[in-house]
Amino acid sequence: MRIIYIHQYFKTPEEGGAVRSYHLAKGLADAGHEVELITGGNQKYYDQRRIDGFKVHYLPVGYDQKFGFLKRVSSFLSFVKQTKKLLPKLVRPDILYISSTPLTTGLIGLWAKRKLALPYIFEVRDLWPEAPIQVGAIRNPLLKKYLISLEARIYRNALSLVALSPGIAEHIRKVAPDRAVSLIPNFSDLDCFFPQDKNENLLRKYELKSTLTIAYTGALGQVNAVEELLDLAEAAQNRQKNWQFLIMGSGSHEGKLRELAAQKNLNNVRFIPFGSKEKVNEVLSLADLAWISFAHLPVLKTNSPNKFFDALAAGKAILVNHKGWVFQLVKQYGLGFSCLPGKMESTFEELERLESNPKALLQMQQNSRALAEKHFSKEHAVTRLKEIIDPGKNPTGSQDAVYILTA
Repeated sequence: MRIIYIHQYFKTPEEGGAVRSYHLAKGLADAGHEVELITGGNQKYYDQRRIDGFKVHYLPVGYDQKFGFLKRVSSFLSFVKQTKKLLPKLVRPDILYISSTPLTTGLIGLWAKRKLALPYIFEVRDLWPEAPIQVGAIRNPLLKKYLISLEARIYRNALSLVALSPGIAEHIRKVAPDRAVSLIPNFSDLDCFFPQDKNENLLRKYELKSTLTIAYTGALGQVNAVEELLDLAEAAQNRQKNWQFLIMGSGSHEGKLRELAAQKNLNNVRFIPFGSKEKVNEVLSLADLAWISFAHLPVLKTNSPNKFFDALAAGKAILVNHKGWVFQLVKQYGLGFSCLPGKMESTFEELERLESNPKALLQMQQNSRALAEKHFSKEHAVTRLKEIIDPGKNPTGSQDAVYILTA
């Protein structure tokens, strides 16, 4: 089968960041499908490369997490326009696999179905426009109405839909009850990430001690709530705990977070530049727990964050700041505990318990790796996608119970 995979933010493991599309495209290519992927790049010209068995078309569409709202919209629409020009020039595919965000990638699917009679499967990574509406980025009533209508049209015209979490799947079913919805969460790369003992040379490299360490590895944006980790670090410092806090990433709020850490005079926090997956694994190897956080908005509880699945593969206990799907997995499978607003005292008591009880901490870490191996391997995700794209050749089996525990 010939598949054109469309994702504006494609990254390879060497580049770092979200690499879901890389692994899914590679898995399809390895299975014998002919795969081409269309993405955006910050270069000033069209480019194409052969990457691990599939072709990638790089369109000259600049994007940065630090872009403001209008500049982001311009980038989204430019990607749609250039993709529509490129598609007719390519060998006709059997199907399009289109990934959000942004929601505007769905415009490509609507156009391709109408003009080229091409079916598309639409992958919903985040709930748009609900997320930017709740964040406050979209306030105009007419724009809200248009985007909600666009979301419904994209879902209802898709051949089928893929959700990254049970909450997202539930929302899709309400919007498009007659469409088939499959669940393929983000997944753990069990080869790139793996449990490791703390390495003395790395501790010296990062000027760290072998004490209780909590790490955040991900985007530093408005919705990531990393300032709450700084609150925890401040409380630890005030109580004269020798705990350490690592923040690795980049984004629109990186400068604000650094300023906040300086204002609080936090000497127990290390900011580490964004890096490849190997660098992320290196940083995680120095941590006992991984911090997973989002702003306290209902829509963000549905998220399926890459950093969570990386932490599972690396065998890290989980500290989460909200009661969404991730928290339910943490609670059900004994992966860690929560750090909720207004409940810092109970979090401290749990951290102190783990500090004095290495066996309890080790059990949480082992539970994380076991869950990644059993339910969230990239091989499992590729198998699910092959079933969805070509059900005749790959008859769908029963869905994994862990995927639907909150659906």
